[in-house]
Amino acid sequence: MLIYAIIICITISLASECSEKGEAPFEGTIFIDSNIITSEDSSAFIELYYSGIDSRIMYDRRVEDWINIKPFLFPAKYNDGLEIEIQVNPEFKSIEDAKAQAEKYGTVIGRLTTELRKDIETVWIHKGLKPFGGGNNNLLIHTDWSIKHYEKQGILEETLVHEASHTSLDSYYSTSPDWIDAQNKDCIFISTYAEENPKREDIAESYLPYLAIRYRPERISKSLKKKIEQTIPNRIQFSKNIRKYSKISSFFQHFGEEAHELLTKVSSSSEADTHRKFNFNMI
Repeated sequence: MLIYAIIICITISLASECSEKGEAPFEGTIFIDSNIITSEDSSAFIELYYSGIDSRIMYDRRVEDWINIKPFLFPAKYNDGLEIEIQVNPEFKSIEDAKAQAEKYGTVIGRLTTELRKDIETVWIHKGLKPFGGGNNNLLIHTDWSIKHYEKQGILEETLVHEASHTSLDSYYSTSPDWIDAQNKDCIFISTYAEENPKREDIAESYLPYLAIRYRPERISKSLKKKIEQTIPNRIQFSKNIRKYSKISSFFQHFGEEAHELLTKVSSSSEADTHRKFNFNMI
């Protein structure tokens, strides 16, 4: 009887937390404000160099498949100690053209937080009118789509925050009990894209709004800030707590935060690796 009573209490408690579900306020959060991160912001990018060509397996949305080619290779260094191999499709013809692409996107990626870059090992750069993707320790870039859509709208950095969230956050947190609890308590999703894909897209859709209200509140309107805070308060609190679980010492070095020595709760363990997926999402 006691166990039964406890179950009833828990059920009532959960129901009271989410008695009404409202509509998501946005279709996709990369569009909410183009000034959250801009080209004027500092970058952790230091330099890159050409290391030659070699065989690599890359994903190409134009064929919706993996391709085995010999791209131009550019190891890139960042001032927080992270390194990324930027792989540029040989369709760019010359080393000079390929290097220009690698430097362009390597610099933009350096405007993301250390936490969002910590699991990025490679960047694939292709031509083509296809959306970006994230996951698999990688960022996928199609340059024609970038110019026509993301750069034209001024949301290149915001889009890469979304994709890097897939790469560096999803595998650790998307199925964690604390995140699921935050989803349940908030009742509402921040976007219809997250609502339609709650397991795959909710973290990536929620993380950019969190960064905006926590580290760039002066760049967004008061009404936008209020809407975000009212819609996902528990997800916001969860995102604040991510720092407790991170082994990255300079977690938000480009967002006005001092470096912190943080202990890791979830490192590159086999459990986290098991959850890491090939996740090239259309944005």
